Amino acid sequence: MSDAPQARPLAGGPRGAAASAGTPAGPGAPPAEPARAAAGDSPEADTVPTPLPDGPGPRTAPAGGEQPAPPGGRAGRPRPPGTAYPDAPVPGTPATAPQADAAPVGGEPAAPPGAGRTDPNPPDTHRYSQPAPTAPELLRSLVPLLREWLPRQRWFAGKGRPISGFSLVSATELLPRARGGSAPGLLHLLVRAQQPAAPGQGRGTQDCYQLLLGVQDVLPPQLAPALIGRPADGPLHGCTLYEGLADPRLAALLLERLRMPGRLGPLRFSREADASIPSGLTPRLLGAEQSNSSAVYGETYILKLFRRVGPGTNPDLELPRALANAGCSRVPAPAAWFEAEPPGPPGAEPMTLGVLQPYLAGSADGWQLALGALAVRADFAASARALGHATAEVHLALAEALPTVVLRRPQLERLAAGMTRRLESAADAVPALRPYRTALRSAYEELAGLGRAGRTWRAQRIHGDLHLGQALRTAADGRWSLIDFEGEPARPLAERRRPQPVARDVAGMLRSFDYAAAVGHATGTEWAQRARDAFCEGYAAVHHDPREDPRLLRAHETDKAVYEVLYEARHRPDWLSVPMSAIHRLAGEPSGLGAPGPRPV
Repeated sequence: MSDAPQARPLAGGPRGAAASAGTPAGPGAPPAEPARAAAGDSPEADTVPTPLPDGPGPRTAPAGGEQPAPPGGRAGRPRPPGTAYPDAPVPGTPATAPQADAAPVGGEPAAPPGAGRTDPNPPDTHRYSQPAPTAPELLRSLVPLLREWLPRQRWFAGKGRPISGFSLVSATELLPRARGGSAPGLLHLLVRAQQPAAPGQGRGTQDCYQLLLGVQDVLPPQLAPALIGRPADGPLHGCTLYEGLADPRLAALLLERLRMPGRLGPLRFSREADASIPSGLTPRLLGAEQSNSSAVYGETYILKLFRRVGPGTNPDLELPRALANAGCSRVPAPAAWFEAEPPGPPGAEPMTLGVLQPYLAGSADGWQLALGALAVRADFAASARALGHATAEVHLALAEALPTVVLRRPQLERLAAGMTRRLESAADAVPALRPYRTALRSAYEELAGLGRAGRTWRAQRIHGDLHLGQALRTAADGRWSLIDFEGEPARPLAERRRPQPVARDVAGMLRSFDYAAAVGHATGTEWAQRARDAFCEGYAAVHHDPREDPRLLRAHETDKAVYEVLYEARHRPDWLSVPMSAIHRLAGEPSGLGAPGPRPV
């Protein structure tokens, strides 16, 4: 992630991943939405403000309640994996809650919500009676380190705003370690960071982050860049903490957990019944991440670890599983995943924490391929046409696998109103946009007017953040695959899981061709327009021609370009001319009144 909150620009450079962890940054790439709080977001655990008080206040216990001691304990003894740290007792419950269940990994794979499968993972059976320090004690010792380290991470969504407090949602010991030994320990945390509202926003954020803390006495030199720090007190006093995913030994442990599904405290590891995951695959951490983190295992699998998490199945697990069940081979099918059961009343949706998918070794992403073509002044139309064909295949499979809806007058009016609000906000912030405001607003007004006239469009599940960097082409057969179905991570999960017109994905890819042309010094040539036309032609060979719905496509492309203007003005002013050229074109485009209308639904 760039310094801007949740900026997820396109990338150059080799990919080969089946599922990216947020597209790597590259010059001149179109950005994604800035971070914003989910509507109605509330913490799963009560706030622990910083500086922390001397005594523990009311807390909400993490899933499972009170649990055994942290790595090494006060007596320095290791304990079985799966141990979870307690929070203070929930008000109204006994002060000594029963020990939570923690079991070695084992059992059959479980399915996420909505997958039509039962959960055959075995219930936890092993209990520990060892006394444990309280969660406030653990959290208090970590606060000074997290306050400094967390904002420096590329995947941290709240850059530019202070952290006012932390709360511990859950903590689980994946691997215990004995003090004095050379083997590391691994501590899994879900930590909520409270931040005040950004200028112009009505309220602050309380985002929940997934952390994997490696624990050692002395950090080896090769892991020095992963250092988090050494707690000055608390249960981890005297230990060195670091980013656990950077340690091949700990990254390998995660793969083993996914190979042998089961539960560890609030964590649940699941695997597809027909997935074959070899043991002993050598892990390597990918360094060019944005909103998440990824590790590749033996050039065979890639694990995408979501960093900012919340209740509900992540679309990057939900949609590829649905596509695999529908027989669509354009998206690598998840082999395994893991989730956390949030504290609170039974029945709460689990939080998706990570997904393991096949790694497409030797493939290259569309952004890299487009820039390569531009470097030798080669046409990209054939590749764009094949990519349009692949995109339409995925859209059709999603419409068959998951429910669709019809957008009528109320939905279209709300859609247009949201686009109008974003335009007005951007024009207030960027003077260069103001002369075009009336012309651009007309694109949204036309869309709402069509709804009032009785027009309808079908909406379905879509990719949600489609651009050239989200498409991989394998060298062996030239076949396109789509990856990273998370959508724009900055948007609330409920919004990302909402059915939308396929025109939104199409518009994202069309804008990506414009950005590639700008980076490849082909602005003012026909390169981008030929690629745009070819993509739509390839799409039309399978689905319908997006250009048959000019008002819908123009509205979505305008909405995307307006956001790009705001982003570039704030973060990359030298690139403002790229989206402004699109704004100039879109403001002058005819309304398309003579073009074919949308097909009946």
